Amino acid sequence: MAFLSDYLQHRRDCKFKQSERAQRIRDLNSYHGPFTAPERKVLSKPIEELVQDVHKQVIQPIDILRAYGKAAIKAHEKTNCITEVMIGAAESWVADESINVKGPLAGIPVSLKDTIVVGGFDTTVGYSSNVGNKVEKDGGMVKLLKDAGAVPYVKTNLPITLLSFESTNDVWGRCTNPHNDKYSPGGSTGGESALLAAGGGRIGIGSDVAGSVRVPAHFSGIYALRCSTGRWPKAGILTSMPGQEGIPSVFSPMARTLGDLTYFTKSLISMEPWKYDHSVHPISWRPEIEREIQQTKKFRVGLLKTDGVVDPSPACARALDEVVAALRKAGHEVIDINPPSPYEALCLASQLLNSDGCKTFKSFQRTGEWMDPGVKQMSWLMSLASPFKWIYYLWVKYVRRDEIWAGIVQGWKEKSAYEQWKLVAKREAYKAQWHEWWEQETKIDFMITPPNATPAVPHDGMHDAVSSCGYTFLFNMLDYSSGVMPITHVDKSLDQLPETFNIKKLNGVAQGAYKHYDATAMHGLPVGIQVVGQRLQEEKVLAVMKRIEEALGNEKYQLLEID
Repeated sequence: MAFLSDYLQHRRDCKFKQSERAQRIRDLNSYHGPFTAPERKVLSKPIEELVQDVHKQVIQPIDILRAYGKAAIKAHEKTNCITEVMIGAAESWVADESINVKGPLAGIPVSLKDTIVVGGFDTTVGYSSNVGNKVEKDGGMVKLLKDAGAVPYVKTNLPITLLSFESTNDVWGRCTNPHNDKYSPGGSTGGESALLAAGGGRIGIGSDVAGSVRVPAHFSGIYALRCSTGRWPKAGILTSMPGQEGIPSVFSPMARTLGDLTYFTKSLISMEPWKYDHSVHPISWRPEIEREIQQTKKFRVGLLKTDGVVDPSPACARALDEVVAALRKAGHEVIDINPPSPYEALCLASQLLNSDGCKTFKSFQRTGEWMDPGVKQMSWLMSLASPFKWIYYLWVKYVRRDEIWAGIVQGWKEKSAYEQWKLVAKREAYKAQWHEWWEQETKIDFMITPPNATPAVPHDGMHDAVSSCGYTFLFNMLDYSSGVMPITHVDKSLDQLPETFNIKKLNGVAQGAYKHYDATAMHGLPVGIQVVGQRLQEEKVLAVMKRIEEALGNEKYQLLEID
């Protein structure tokens, strides 16, 4: 009976949250209908210009909120990207001066991943067991944003467990890609990417433990920066894996444009976030690094064409080729690189991330609650009895002759504290190898890589593609600053697989990724690249992304128009 009671409460809580959201949207009478001319003018302006207008009292924050509140509702109707609707409360925050209109983000609406704590609203993280967990006061992240002048106005959708490149859960439903509703907008910060890509916002905050801001940027056609640990605050959040530090999750900015991403990052760091969050390094914004990158005439660029596990699909390889051609035309040196094994990082990082045997994220799940199909695969393999897992490993390695998948399966089990410490030691040794390789051997200024082997996955595609995350996961383990920027779109005439392509000859990880690659079905989906610097090089990565856009010139990516 306890299981039945738990399931029925799960269904009641999901229905309650969805009804509450629908009612809050209906209550926003002035936020429906077509955009007015002044609203379209607001939506077209970079956030830096809007801040200047607020400071000069040319425009009021309430007018910016109304424009973006209306845009967010339209984006939600298209993609199901919003969870908590905070627009009504945001109006009162603007009116009662809870928002600092003299701050560097004065009057700018900011969207938040559903993991971020806002006073008076639930923080469900996609679990029905968290329904009703609202607290009275804002978390540290939101206090900082309000002091900077930003206006939190919506929270956004995400996957249950936070361990997926899709964004679906029973509490809020499935979030879809604004370019094609049959595909995922990414995850785990997929609601953010869908909202921003559709024009429902200009800036937002997500988190990233294996690519969770960068892959959504790639899937949906926006910009994101994965900050190194300690550069961006993380106080005042909930998570599906509290205490997990083998591969630390970092909160990081996302934006509709590169200019907004840079201004947002610079503005938040100017607020001295270390005074709000003990985990933040007291490192001020360094404009001299931006100037140095802008003035450099010739870069030495490392090109990582493949991680050695899953070669990039034709669409992703073409995006990389376009950037390489633009950089070389601009006079920069681009070299192929062969760093310490990314495959080793994938094996090690996946064990570190799930060293608890997948117990923690499952502990919040209720009876009958939907589970992401990729996570279900991981959890099943983790729970397989040792003799059966050993037989499976032998079959993969010696019958299928798949060394890649066998190597991952071999270490896929719950770890003792002794085993965990050994993994951490291996992680640190691996990071030291990379540092020596970068500084002493290859001596590059930055790297460019694919963000993922394929464009967006279709819904439930993570059942097969769950292990194909190496291009982003690598830099979580290294703790390198890295950004993703959109470059082009899938073209059914340019990005077909060659006739000689045989999926059966691929390793198990690659098979899962390529099972869903279809250039015809994917036509029009965004494709990005990843720009990588070393640890705590956020200023450098953003400045390099700007130089790449300048090199692309008229070939720069075109954003989705706001309906």
